[in-house]
Amino acid sequence: MEKIEFLNEVQAAAGKLIHSYGVPDMVMLFLRWVTSFVAVFLMILDRTKWKYSNNIMTSLLAPYLFSSLPIVIFQFLRTGFGKWIALLTVVLRLFLPNNFPESLDIPSAAILLIVATPNELVEAFRDDLRYTGGSVCLLTSFYLLDKHTKACGGFKKSFTEKDKITYTICLFILSVYPILSAFDFLFYL
Repeated sequence: MEKIEFLNEVQAAAGKLIHSYGVPDMVMLFLRWVTSFVAVFLMILDRTKWKYSNNIMTSLLAPYLFSSLPIVIFQFLRTGFGKWIALLTVVLRLFLPNNFPESLDIPSAAILLIVATPNELVEAFRDDLRYTGGSVCLLTSFYLLDKHTKACGGFKKSFTEKDKITYTICLFILSVYPILSAFDFLFYL
């Protein structure tokens, strides 16, 4: 009986949240979280055994994450915790360059970008996602998708070969968020 009451409370809280923010804003917030996880997943996937022979510039995911990371995580990384991580990566790169794993290059660059960017640029890219940040996300996702499909030999091969389908699906998800954010701005001012 307690489980049903708990579910009723969760449903009431979700209803209040959707009512206060609206459905389009909640969808965009959900997509922002999903694309951030997908971008991090692609960073991890690029440096594992699943990496295939076609080299995609996954270093472009650092500015993508900078532009589309959810505000909660972004602000958390700009506090002391992110500064300590940035300091640790810089110290490791400077004093132990041979022991610094190659798989941490792009994530450390993303954290350094988030921590070291001045507030004026953060306001220009993050707060105004419709113009500058949204265009960075859109151009990055389309560029990565284009390079991936060309490296695969076309859309058909990118969806039929088992080692490339994960990349293809993730890159399509990355391109959905900026497109929908543009439509959200146009139709739900």
